[in-house]
Amino acid sequence: MEPGDSTKQARAAAQLRKGVLEYCVLALMRDRPRYGVELLHALEDSGTLATSQGTVYPLLSRLRRDDLVTTTWQESATGPPRRYYALTDSGRAALDEFARVWPGFRDAVDGFLATPHHSTGDPA
Repeated sequence: MEPGDSTKQARAAAQLRKGVLEYCVLALMRDRPRYGVELLHALEDSGTLATSQGTVYPLLSRLRRDDLVTTTWQESATGPPRRYYALTDSGRAALDEFARVWPGFRDAVDGFLATPHHSTGDPA
C-alpha cells in the first residue's frame, strides 16, 4: 500500500457513507421504531457504515424536521426514557424511491469500475 492510500480510502468511504447513510437509517426503521443508540449499533455492526453520535443525531433531527420520521418517548427498563424514531408515510415513500433508484445507480457505478472507458471527446 502506498503512503496516503489509507487516507484516500477513508475519504472515499466517508463520501459514500454520506450519500447513503440517510436511507440506511430509514431502512433500519422500516419494520419497527428504533432509538438512536440502537441505530448506531446496527450501523456499527455493518462495518462499513459505522459512524458517530455526532453524525447520527443531527441526521435524525433533520429527518424529523423533514417529516420523514416521527418520535415518541418510551420508558426503558435499563435507564432513562428513550426517544424512538419511526418512519412516517413520507419517510416510507422516500425509502421506497431510493430502493427503486439504487439498483440502477449501483449497476452504473459497477459498470464504470469494471471496464475501462476511453474518452470520445476533447478534454475540457
